[in-house]
Amino acid sequence: MKIQGVPHRPIEIVPGQKTVRIIDQTLLPHALEWCELATLEAAAEAIKTMQVRGAPLIGATAAYGYFFAVRDDASDVMRARAYDLLMATRPTAVNLRWALNRMHRVVASASLVERAAVAWAEAGAICEEDVRTNHAIGAHGLEIFRKMAAQKPPGSGPLQIVTHCNAGWLACVDWGTAIAPIYQAYDAGINLHVWVSETRPRGQGASLTAWELGQHAVPHTLVVDNEAGHLAQRGLVDVMIVGADRVTSRGDAANKIGTYLKALAAKAHNIPFYVALPVSTIDWTIADGVRDIPIEQRSGREVTHMGGLGADGRRQEVLITPASTPARNDGFDVTPGGLITGLITEHGVYEASAEGLNRLAIQLGRTKA
Repeated sequence: MKIQGVPHRPIEIVPGQKTVRIIDQTLLPHALEWCELATLEAAAEAIKTMQVRGAPLIGATAAYGYFFAVRDDASDVMRARAYDLLMATRPTAVNLRWALNRMHRVVASASLVERAAVAWAEAGAICEEDVRTNHAIGAHGLEIFRKMAAQKPPGSGPLQIVTHCNAGWLACVDWGTAIAPIYQAYDAGINLHVWVSETRPRGQGASLTAWELGQHAVPHTLVVDNEAGHLAQRGLVDVMIVGADRVTSRGDAANKIGTYLKALAAKAHNIPFYVALPVSTIDWTIADGVRDIPIEQRSGREVTHMGGLGADGRRQEVLITPASTPARNDGFDVTPGGLITGLITEHGVYEASAEGLNRLAIQLGRTKA
């Protein structure tokens, strides 16, 4: 995708070097700054502090972090250390485990002298596959949006889409998951408008989704998190679409906190609710998402404090609660498959159920664990 007309990805190889640079997403939308990653520890810190975020981008960054470790020390002891350190950074997004398992498996089969080159190539392959995967997700979602737009009565206005959190190209290597169909629909000339949910407490909708939609000139309006039900009640929503950090073998989807409430509102008002994800986000080993998906517990400070740009143009953080108020900060919630209209993957759209996921597993030539 583009920033001020120039193609970029949120993780890029530094020209002439075997290092990468990332957009520091904690500074958006007020500042666009790149950070170079050249060590295992730097990659782990970038994931942990959410300089990079979004399940596919976390996986890609972890892959390069694994390479940095192998480049410096190709021993099995170092590989194990790198795996454990990176796995501990974010517990909910399954792409992290998927990418590290892939790196671990491929590098293990190489000789000590070949491991660094193999790791570098595999990390690059993960990134390029993510781009192709997300473009395919966008194409399948585009067909859904195309049909919905065609069914709207003449003169009824644009296709009204609700999003939550950020599932655009900033969350991936390019295109995005839930936002990819929006980009492709907009580029295809479909009249659409996006309601961008702010996504408290970190505001990924307000700071990231609104920023990247603006860069692409997609019509959008920021709304507070609790407004989606109100908009749906008044007939101002045609479809909701979100990404996911983990989807179970029966279609339960973990996504940013607040997603479940939107799914309930969609169900109450008979509005389609889609989850867009790469197959790598499916955790075939578990079925019950509410019971078995680990939910990241983040600092209460993210809830009790709010950051922004002050009148003097400097970033500031302010306390918005009584100083002694405790806060709980669950990073994610789980939407049961029964509330999801369909799972949009790179292989097509599937029912969010054990039967639907089984059909996908058969198509992939695998059996579910």
